[in-house]
Parts: sequence; C-alpha cells; structure tokens
Amino acid sequence: MSTPLRSLLQEPRPPSAPVRVWRDWALLAVVTVGGVLEGVLREDLPLPGLSVLLTVGLAPLLLWRRTHPLAAVATSFGVVAVVDVGLIASDAPALDVYTMLYFLMLPYALFRWGSGREAVAGLAIILVAATLGFFVSWTGIADAIGGLAVLMSAFALGWAARSQHGARERRLEQAKSEERVLLARELHDTVAHHVSAIAVQAQAGRALAATHPSSPLEALEVIEVEASRTLAEMRAMVRVLRNEAPVDYAPQPGVADLERLSGASPAGPRVQVSVDGDVTSLPAAIDAAVFRIAQEAVTNARRHARNATVIDVCVDVDESTVTLVVRDDGDPAAADPAHEAGFGLTGMVERALLLGGACRAGPGAGRGWAVSATLPLEVPA
Repeated sequence: MSTPLRSLLQEPRPPSAPVRVWRDWALLAVVTVGGVLEGVLREDLPLPGLSVLLTVGLAPLLLWRRTHPLAAVATSFGVVAVVDVGLIASDAPALDVYTMLYFLMLPYALFRWGSGREAVAGLAIILVAATLGFFVSWTGIADAIGGLAVLMSAFALGWAARSQHGARERRLEQAKSEERVLLARELHDTVAHHVSAIAVQAQAGRALAATHPSSPLEALEVIEVEASRTLAEMRAMVRVLRNEAPVDYAPQPGVADLERLSGASPAGPRVQVSVDGDVTSLPAAIDAAVFRIAQEAVTNARRHARNATVIDVCVDVDESTVTLVVRDDGDPAAADPAHEAGFGLTGMVERALLLGGACRAGPGAGRGWAVSATLPLEVPA
C-alpha cells in the first residue's frame, strides 16, 4: 500500500463536528418546500411522484451529514443507485429533479467531517451511483465531464475546508506551545533568583554565626520563605515546560513597567495606566503575566481598534487576586477582532490558564473592545 493512501486511510475524524444548528433546519425546510413546488409546478418533470418522494424523503439526511457523513452518503446515493437500476430495468425515463442538487452537500461533508476510511468508502459508493446515473440519463460526453467536474468540486471544497481548519488548529497549538515556553523561561529566571537568594542567606548566616548568634535563625527564616516560593514556581515551571532551549537571565518586566506602554508608540491612541493596590508583593510569574497580557492587549487595540483615542489599562490587586482590564474607546466591533489579530488572544488565554486564572475578550460597554484577566496571587503548584 502506498504511503499517501495509507496516510489517507489513517486520517481521523476532525474533532468537534457541529451536531445540528438552526441553519440545518432552515436548509431542510427550503429543500422540502423546493422539492414539493418543483413537483407541482414543473410540467416536464418525469415521474413527478417518485421524484418528489426521493427528494423530500432523503432530505432529512442533511441533518446528520456532519456527525454521520458515511451513513448519509451511503443511504442517499445507495437509494438513488437502486432507483436507477429499477429505471434501467423498466426502461423508464431518468429522474431530473433540480432540487436534488442538495446531494452535493453530502460528498462535501464526507470529505470535511469524515475519517479517511469513510472518505474512501463513500467515494466508492458515490462513483457507483454516479456511473449508473450517467448510464440512465446519458446526454453526451460533455455533460458527463461537466457533472463529474461538479462532483469533484464538492470533494475538493470539503477537503480544502478540512485542511484549512486543520492548519489553523495547528497554528493555535503552536501559539499555545510558544506561550508555555515563554512562561517556563520566565519561571526559570524567577527560580534562579530565589535559589541565589537562598545561597546568599546561607553564606551570610554561616559567616555571622560566631559573632551574631541570632543571624543563623534569621537566615533560616528567609531561606524557608524563599524555598517555599522556589518549590511552588519550580512545580509550575515543570508543568508548563515544553522546550529545552537556553533561556535569558534578563529581568522580566512587570506591573511597575506598564508605564512603558504609554510611550511605546507616538502615533495612535494614547495609553492610560492606573494601578490600585499593593503590587510589590506579587509573585514574579504573576507580575510578568500581567505585563505580557497588557502588552498584547494594547498592541491589538492599536492595530485593530477603529477611531480609538484612548486605551485604558487598569490593574486592581486585592487580597487574593489581581485583575487586569484593557479597554479602548473605538467604534463598536462588528466582528470578532481576535481572529484578525492572529493568535495573540490565544497566547493571553493560555498564559492565564497556566497560572490558574482566566482571560477573556469581548465588546466593551458601549464602545470599543475590552480584554480582562484575573490571576491568583499564588502560583499554582
């Protein structure tokens, strides 16, 4: 078996196929009404009773075209193939129902939502039914080539949509992975800082033990605090680490550095930063995460907010959490700018989740767009 065919047969179903949405019911209603009207109004329709029965009777299969693509294809094209065999045996005229063009949605769904094995099996069924159809209603080689081209177009569109969706999912996973690596590097720097502090305190306690008997006890207290922080952040780093690339030991920006954002660009809307609460005791990982999320949100607002004049960055620290809100006063968003902004929002959400918090984005109250994140004051182990 060739490698491409083996790869196709091993292709799994895409995850999270929509079951049924309101558009499916609307499509079913349109097909049903269209089939009935065609049967009533078309005077040149051969076998009108059988034509309407097939058109309307097989239309409900559209509701299962995503969740059971092979079953929908096998049932619809199988029934049509059996009818064609009967027409050939009885020398009856071929069916010619325009409404049955909805059948093209079934091979599209087969290649969009089916597994590789289902696609191969469904393709065989469709080709058998198409061959019988050409035999029953042969009108020339040009029409046969045109019909085959339309059928192949449905296959190609389904596979193209599947490939595009898969590529976007892979880019999303890559963005999440890159965010994990960045967070792990920042945690690595934090752990290195705590370990250095532990070593310094231990050396100081040992050096002063002879002249200041209380110094070792004070050093042990500091070491205990630093060791607890180190252990928690080391566990967090191990949990998110996905890359063994070397890291930099440069200090990570935090809430105290948010003022940089106001002068990051001389053009565009101005950035206003307000901080409420004690930010000096924030864990390094949380402190850096607040800055990174705010930086990405401000960058997106500057790029995509229409007619915005101000971007507000608000940080509020209470006893257990730190809350960040970034909002602009641009025009009300008519569409989701997260898609236009690439995968920045994905990275923000991933970083917040890894630190035990949450991040969300949506239209602001009245105007603009708002990004809000809530993070705990303790890094989860």
